[in-house]
Amino acid sequence: MRVAVLGLGEAGSIYAADLAERGLSVSASDPLAPAPPGVTPADDIGGAVRGAALVLSLVGDEASEAVLEEALPAMEPTGIFADMNTAGPARKQQLAKRADRDGILFADVAILAPVPRARITTPLVVSGSGAGELVHVLSGLRIPATSVGDKAGAAAGLKLLRSVFMKGLAATVLESVTAARAVGAEEWIINQIASELGPAGPGLVARILEGTPAHARRRGLEMSEARLFLESLGTSHSMTDGAIEWLRSLSGSGASQSDQS
Repeated sequence: MRVAVLGLGEAGSIYAADLAERGLSVSASDPLAPAPPGVTPADDIGGAVRGAALVLSLVGDEASEAVLEEALPAMEPTGIFADMNTAGPARKQQLAKRADRDGILFADVAILAPVPRARITTPLVVSGSGAGELVHVLSGLRIPATSVGDKAGAAAGLKLLRSVFMKGLAATVLESVTAARAVGAEEWIINQIASELGPAGPGLVARILEGTPAHARRRGLEMSEARLFLESLGTSHSMTDGAIEWLRSLSGSGASQSDQS
C-alpha cells in the first residue's frame, strides 16, 4: 500500500519514517523540510498523493483547507484523506463536505498524545465517512485507532475536551512548581504532584515542565479552539480562559494580545 504524508513537521516526519520502516511505500510533500530516509520526496502535493491509497495531512489547521483542495484532484477514487490536524469540529465538517463533493472518503483523526512519545503507536480517535475503513487499515498496521462514528468533527470534539483537562493540568503543575521554586521547595512539590498522578506521574510531570513552554503558542491556539467548542455546547469555560492567558504569557505574546477567538 502506498501512503502520502503531507507536512513533515515533528509529527509528519515521524509518521512518514515509521510507516516506511514498516515496509510501506511512502511519499511526502513539504516545501520546507526534507523527507526522512526511506520516504520518496515529491515536488508538490499532487505528486505525493497520486496513486496513494491513504493520504495523511499533518500541515497544521491554517493550511489544512488549501492542502485538501490541492490534493483532491490527484487522489485515487478509492483513496482516504485523513486530516490529522488539531481543529474544531466545525472546521473538520467543512473539510469533510469538500471531500464528499469529490467522492473521496474523509477521516477526522484526533491524535491523543504527543507523537514523539509513542511515535506511530500513539492512540488515535477517528470519525467521518472514512472512519471505518481507516481504522481497518490502521489496525492492520498495528496502529491503535478507535472509530467514534461517521460524522466528521466528533473526533475533533473529543480531542478538544481532552485538551481542556491536559492543558489545565499543565497550567496547575507549572504554577505550583514556579511558586515552590521561590521558597526552595521545587523538588518537593514535583514529587508531591508526581505521586498523586500514579506510576506514570514522574514522566508526565517532566514532560509538562519541558514541553509546555516550548509549545506554548501552538497549545494556546488549540485551547482557543477548545473554548469555541465549549461555547458552542453552552458550558462553562473559565478554566480554559485561564489556560489560554497563561499559555499566551509563556509564548511571549502577552495577555494584552487581542482575542481572535
